[in-house]
Amino acid sequence: MATTTSPADTVCEPESSRQVEGHFKNHAPVQREGFRKMVRIMWNMIFHKPRSTRPTAPVPVQTLTQAALIAAPNHSIYRLGHSTVLLKLRDKFWITDPVFAERASPVQWAGPKRFHQPPICLEDLPPIEAVILSHDHYDHLDYQAVLKLADKTNYFLTPLGVGDTLIKWGIDASKVRQMDWWQGTEVDGIRFIATPSQHFSGRGLFDGNSTLWASWVMIDGDTRIFFSGDSGYFDGFKRIGEQYGPFDLTLMETGAYNVEWPHVHMQPEQTLQAHIDLKGRWLLPIHNGTFDLSMHAWYEPFDRILALAWERNVSITTPQMGEAFNVMHPQRGSAWWYEVEQQVYQQSVG
Repeated sequence: MATTTSPADTVCEPESSRQVEGHFKNHAPVQREGFRKMVRIMWNMIFHKPRSTRPTAPVPVQTLTQAALIAAPNHSIYRLGHSTVLLKLRDKFWITDPVFAERASPVQWAGPKRFHQPPICLEDLPPIEAVILSHDHYDHLDYQAVLKLADKTNYFLTPLGVGDTLIKWGIDASKVRQMDWWQGTEVDGIRFIATPSQHFSGRGLFDGNSTLWASWVMIDGDTRIFFSGDSGYFDGFKRIGEQYGPFDLTLMETGAYNVEWPHVHMQPEQTLQAHIDLKGRWLLPIHNGTFDLSMHAWYEPFDRILALAWERNVSITTPQMGEAFNVMHPQRGSAWWYEVEQQVYQQSVG
């Protein structure tokens, strides 16, 4: 497998990912789902989904403009949807897992459809210094978005193998930096380290785990931000916290969980514990509010993580899509999803 790296790349820890016969593995054994269980899961997802998995009133979105983003202060953070987060650091812009497609699917005529439009369209985004990718699943790696971002993006930072996919799609290899777990690179004075997560990869029937999955540590001077990507709960969070914490902000997966797949996505209780393991100061829950990827109510991840954070006295922020959060001047945001459900209630009794 070819990798494209930078002279600035260094190995931060001796332990790397494990690849056996061309397939990556998690450090902790993850139970493989049997054929019957997979069929049952798919059957329930298709035929037995509760109506509450999708909002029936509009999700509020604060529209963004390029001019407003350019005028915004450094350390501004914007949720654009699902796990797509735009960060302004050192007067430049960085984006995680940019998904702008209407559906998180290999085809755009079927599959999970967006609840809301992005706060800003791809064409209106300012120049992007780097795209930070966690893995290759369709709700995290959007083919059309990558192609449209290619000309306005200087670098694509990826786990091993994902960069090869981008190069096959036509991305200039000189823009791609691929990293194993615990490897890092520097871009314009900001340090990025690919750290472990517990998940899996694949975009088709026959490429399972042929590329790596990762979380990311971002170090901008005294400011530290963690991006979880997708992960089940594991002891790696504690190790990352010991190595790189405390973090000013953790962008943590909180959604698409289910008791049927406990090893690859976290329940909200585990998300909160992972944040604590990481020595996080503020928690911003992501991987929710945009796509219908499980059986829980679309608003349940917000309800559960907010209640848990209050109970444990953890600082949590829940901005609307497109609403600014500043790492240097943090604020909690509103429980905006209540307003959506209130609209539904008023319509039903009106």
